[in-house]
Amino acid sequence: MTALDSPSVVNPPSSFGVTHPLDMLTTEEISAARQILVDAGLVTPSTRFPRLLPVEPPKQVVLDHTPGDDDFDRSLLITLLDIDTADAREVTVSVTAGKVTATRELPNREHPHGQPQYLFEEYERAAEIVKADPRWQAAMRRRGITDWTHTFVSPLAPGYFPREEETGRRIIRSLTFHRRFAGDNPWAHPVEGLIAHVDLTAGTVVRLEDEGDVPVPMDDWHYTPEHVGEPRTTLKPIDIVQPEGPSFRVDGNLVEWENWRLRIGFTMQEGLVLHEISFRDGDEHRPVIYRASVPEMVVPYGETTNTRFWISYFDAGEYHLGKNANSLTLGCDCLGVIKYFDAVVADDHGNPATIPHAVCMHEEDYGILWKHTEMGEAPQVRRSRRLVISYFATIGNYDYGFFWYFYLDGSIEVEAKATGIVFVGASEPGTSSPHAPEIAPGIIAPVHQHIFCARLDMAVDGLANSVEEENVVQIPTGPENPYGNAFTYARTPLRRESEAVRDANSETGRRWFILNRDRLNHVGQPTAYVLQAEPSPRLLAQPGSSAWERAQFATHHTWVTAYDPAERFPAGDYPNQHAGDGIAGWVKADRPLEQTDLVLWHTFGLTHIPRPEDWPVMPVDYTGFWLKPYGFLDSNPALDLPDWSKYGGRCCGTDVDLADGGHPAGHSHPSCACGDGAHACSCGA
Repeated sequence: MTALDSPSVVNPPSSFGVTHPLDMLTTEEISAARQILVDAGLVTPSTRFPRLLPVEPPKQVVLDHTPGDDDFDRSLLITLLDIDTADAREVTVSVTAGKVTATRELPNREHPHGQPQYLFEEYERAAEIVKADPRWQAAMRRRGITDWTHTFVSPLAPGYFPREEETGRRIIRSLTFHRRFAGDNPWAHPVEGLIAHVDLTAGTVVRLEDEGDVPVPMDDWHYTPEHVGEPRTTLKPIDIVQPEGPSFRVDGNLVEWENWRLRIGFTMQEGLVLHEISFRDGDEHRPVIYRASVPEMVVPYGETTNTRFWISYFDAGEYHLGKNANSLTLGCDCLGVIKYFDAVVADDHGNPATIPHAVCMHEEDYGILWKHTEMGEAPQVRRSRRLVISYFATIGNYDYGFFWYFYLDGSIEVEAKATGIVFVGASEPGTSSPHAPEIAPGIIAPVHQHIFCARLDMAVDGLANSVEEENVVQIPTGPENPYGNAFTYARTPLRRESEAVRDANSETGRRWFILNRDRLNHVGQPTAYVLQAEPSPRLLAQPGSSAWERAQFATHHTWVTAYDPAERFPAGDYPNQHAGDGIAGWVKADRPLEQTDLVLWHTFGLTHIPRPEDWPVMPVDYTGFWLKPYGFLDSNPALDLPDWSKYGGRCCGTDVDLADGGHPAGHSHPSCACGDGAHACSCGA
């Protein structure tokens, strides 16, 4: 079976080093796709590649695939931009058939617009355009700055404001942060009130705003070792040692760890993607999620000044989370016995660019999984462990980590970590603002939000799923609650998309069940997984505002849609300068949700009121959610975990005299829970 209409296959997937329909893109495939476009006359000296994504085959092709099967198509969806004219189009290229299979012109000059994602080269181009503008130079001189060799001109997505000089044009807004010398921290020196509005195609500053006379802060605020000084010496090393190696097994991008099995994927827009997540129950690998990612996030600011009121970044849809992924390093980003996965994305010219060690995978001890002490019996304790799959992306001043945790009890946790440098402005020292607290003398940091959206293409025991909402319910004292202590819970089916636009409620413990009515557990109930939210503020921008119209996915915590392969990004494919697109429009179709292939979208995030402790670099802040089995299994799946206190070469006591090197000086420990004090220590002695 082939997903392509072409009668012949020119290049089988194996010729590109691909063995599975969901393998990550390879350098050979990206190079081949570019050459096909060149041969078709679609690439000129002014052509750039702002987006290049894999076209995932139909689900049935994936589900029917068997090892060694080479009869599937590999295609790429590529956005082409002419930087001389700003014309843009989408092109689908089959590298298997060796040809262009579809094209679509993008209406980026027509309402509701929508520009392709920014190119890396446009950041430098914007800075050159701004620094060459006489009005900007005069504004810098007015502030006493005459040498702007190292000055940083930040390239910022403009939002959507249909001004005459911007409508239908490829615009970027630039704020200025003065860097006094190479290696200086530019964020410590914001040039307040200076905004350049740049037409990238024309190469001009279409409007320059220069308001206020706030001095540029010039205090030193460095955070690198050469400026901070000698590091503290009080912390002793922690070594993570797995003498027999990790418990996971990797075959290409297929990962197996304990009862879990999944595939690692990566795209330049959404970053880490996980496919075909299943949990083994006996001899059966039972599907849980077909595809999982965090494909979008928005960072709206809550300030009213001209300098920042327009800021509401879409870090995936405007800048690309995956393309901005870090190369992770052992001992810094990841600790332990690590498996890294490289990622291949396209550069601005459509050539393959490899990000080494883009994804990190390792195991972590996670404390107690279960424990019980029965009177008169030996205590029973089992330790938890989790598989960690993560990546980090740096978008301007902020750094974001995305972590997927898989637990031995069948639970999945998703966590986003925000760190980096808070976005700042300048003020007269000692002044306050209801929208921007002062975090250092003369430096303010506006209130803002980091709102993420996870896309969970659910497949609980198959593709025919339903969703129910559960709330705990109080019962008034009376005949149904004679002692006043009783309470209960209620489940409500969400049968259509219009019913499944929901918000978290901590007072009622609200959660959402994704269940399969075709499979019952041993108490006769449908098997299910449950989404447990961590309630957080939704988008705080007012309805009708530009930020609200463009980030409607962030106005509710949970959405459920019937599966449509074209509905990948909750703010639309091209949120840059778009009036508003995505999930709020999709649910107007009000498609049925019972026993069907459905997608769960969950919004979660941080509302950040900056503090002095966030400066000059911000400690990690955390947000996330859980997916837990609920009647998916017939009992605790972690009953058979080893009791490390009684065997396995582990020292269980606490009264241990440690000799040099961290190993016990003696090897008989009466405090061991097993009682005989004769077990070997972890060093193996």
